[in-house]
Amino acid sequence: MVIWLLKTFSPLLEQLEVLSTGDSRVFLTARIALASLSSFLIALLLGPLAIRWLEKRFRERVDSASEKLNEIHASKNATPTMGGIFIIGAILISTFLWADLSNRYVQLGILTAAGFALLGAYDDWIKLSTTRNGLKPRQKLLVQILFSGVIGTALYFNNANLNSGLDLIMPVTRLTFYLGVLFIPWTIVVMTGSSNAVNLTDGLDGLASGCMVFAGSAFAGLTYLAGHKVMADYLQVPYIAGAGELSILLGAAVGAVLGFLWFNCYPAQVFMGDTGSLPLGALLGFAALVIRQEALLVIAGGVFVVETLSVIMQVFWFRRTGNRLIACSPLHNHYLFKGEHEMKIVVRFWICSALLAIIAVASLKIAT
Repeated sequence: MVIWLLKTFSPLLEQLEVLSTGDSRVFLTARIALASLSSFLIALLLGPLAIRWLEKRFRERVDSASEKLNEIHASKNATPTMGGIFIIGAILISTFLWADLSNRYVQLGILTAAGFALLGAYDDWIKLSTTRNGLKPRQKLLVQILFSGVIGTALYFNNANLNSGLDLIMPVTRLTFYLGVLFIPWTIVVMTGSSNAVNLTDGLDGLASGCMVFAGSAFAGLTYLAGHKVMADYLQVPYIAGAGELSILLGAAVGAVLGFLWFNCYPAQVFMGDTGSLPLGALLGFAALVIRQEALLVIAGGVFVVETLSVIMQVFWFRRTGNRLIACSPLHNHYLFKGEHEMKIVVRFWICSALLAIIAVASLKIAT
């Protein structure tokens, strides 16, 4: 909206253009900050209203396959869930206010957030309104694949003519692998994997939201750098024209999650549910795909990756040996079973997430 107003007054725009940042014509850095601040305030204001509304309709049902885990989490029963509604609402409102809505990456980012949020909301609704435990895994995965495939196809045609637009780039070494049409299935793997990884991490008060703040901040910075020709050349990363506008969407996501964390920190007043975790994870994957930094997503989102690997390894090991590799997966549950306090686990995971985000951004300079 703000961009439209400024473009409408073209004489003013011409005067502002000399003060522009990167490939944006109008104060990109300021708009990122304003998007983050406004989404935080919107989430903070919407939070109490949304929580009261969710209390009457959607309350968490603690019903896992582990009796011990159910006993540990018994106090969380009936906590309002589907709080992702006001996270995504804050992100979209802030993006509409501050981003250039004619930008293709912003459009695809909005589509990603909305599409995965709808899937998550439907899954949550089934869990809370029926005796079923949400959509069947295959059903959920199929919809994720379809959404990711649509986004991947659009990105493929958009990036096909860009320098390194379809390359897979390794951090530090700068080794590249041309994906070509394999970029589309690769997009499905990245977005689906990232979406489910954040979802698996969302098991303790503030865990997924806190880690998302650090990973999201890292990618807000990385998309800004990728869209800034001078900085991209200096750091020897692919220059993706228009990617800078995506940092506004990611900045809005960080602000909204911070606002949500105000209510989600221990003891949580509300949970984000699949309504929040699926689109947040998908947004991280989408941003990494746009700027060709999927490898850095593995680093910056390392906590999400480890949580996912703990589930995969637990299932594999149990099927192979009949024994459990860790006390309970995902990994955060293992520490719960060992008697660690929930808040101690969460803060330590936050620390790891913050360090990994720093390492991911710093690796750009290490490689130059």
